[in-house]
Amino acid sequence: MTRFYVVVALSAVLLLNACSRKEATAEAQEAAGGAVQDPMQIVLDDTLRKRVRVGEPQWTNVGATLTVAARVEVDETRVTRVGSPVMGRIATLHVREGERVQKGQLLATLNSVGLSDAQLDFLKALSQRMVAERALQRAEQLLKADVIGAAELQRRESELAQATAELAAARDELELLGMAQDAIANLERTRNILSVSRIIASSDGTVLDRHVTIGQVIQPAETVFEIADLSQVWLVADVPEQIAGSVVVGMSVDAQVAAFPNEHYRGTLTFVSATVNPETRTVRARMEIENPNRHLKPAMLASMVLKNQTERRQVVPLSAIVREDNVEYAFVQLDEDTFVLRPVTLGAEYGSQRVLLEGVREGEKILVDGAFHLNNERRRRSVRGSGGE
Repeated sequence: MTRFYVVVALSAVLLLNACSRKEATAEAQEAAGGAVQDPMQIVLDDTLRKRVRVGEPQWTNVGATLTVAARVEVDETRVTRVGSPVMGRIATLHVREGERVQKGQLLATLNSVGLSDAQLDFLKALSQRMVAERALQRAEQLLKADVIGAAELQRRESELAQATAELAAARDELELLGMAQDAIANLERTRNILSVSRIIASSDGTVLDRHVTIGQVIQPAETVFEIADLSQVWLVADVPEQIAGSVVVGMSVDAQVAAFPNEHYRGTLTFVSATVNPETRTVRARMEIENPNRHLKPAMLASMVLKNQTERRQVVPLSAIVREDNVEYAFVQLDEDTFVLRPVTLGAEYGSQRVLLEGVREGEKILVDGAFHLNNERRRRSVRGSGGE
């Protein structure tokens, strides 16, 4: 009987000790801030306070950016293609590729049989008109002397009008063949036919290409020189079709040319192609750049950062976001030391920030730094609280 009471007493003592240990463990956990009913909540202890930082989501202006490779090209609206209006053989060349020329400057000369024939036709028309003028003057005198009738005078007037029209047509032909007014006047005065045609620059610019050599026979449809005004150039990018839908005329551009890394060129897109290049699967886009000192040269490599119009949005730092099971979360502050891990909806990434769409109400504070460490501690406490340790 005595042995029975001893066994009961020992059992009671052991049970009491076990309960005491559980209560002590619970009190210790509560003192450490780990005993919370919601596994998504956590209470900071002294160590965690030193590793985290609290703040509110910030309002800022954001806009999507896209970086694409580009190149410098000639502004095609400032390119002049110079040719000869007559067929002939190149006799002299006066400029080289890369030289700057002015409007009216002599570029080349050629010998042209066609020009000689046109000058001869002009001189014939000039002589016929002079003959018609003298015939009309004689007819007027004969009419006064009653030698001829009025009908004959009218015939002579008609012949003069026809000769005048033919002379004007011959003069126009010379002008179309490139003869200047002073050269035509000199031909009319001296009657000296010159078979040399001059090719003249029709605009100021830089000679990009010279397509002929001395002795070469050229046709009126051929381009002999290409001259471009390089005071303004194009910056052209080939945008992949997968992202071309977001590229529109008017987008802001921040560009750099590889040869001048310390210079930035800002502007807007002035053109976006309406078609896709079937070979490269890209869409052509361009901006215009002022180039007064001509240091930007065609074919130079560059890059363009395309920017959409900005809008004011709330953003959170990347250090505030944790990801679990393909869901993004942020720690929202409930009181001074208590935080809850709440799902959030995020938008595009801008540098070290993400746009906050949903999940945090206006005025709420979040953990802006240290979320990764705090989430690890939350998970550790959750496992320990569920009896995993």
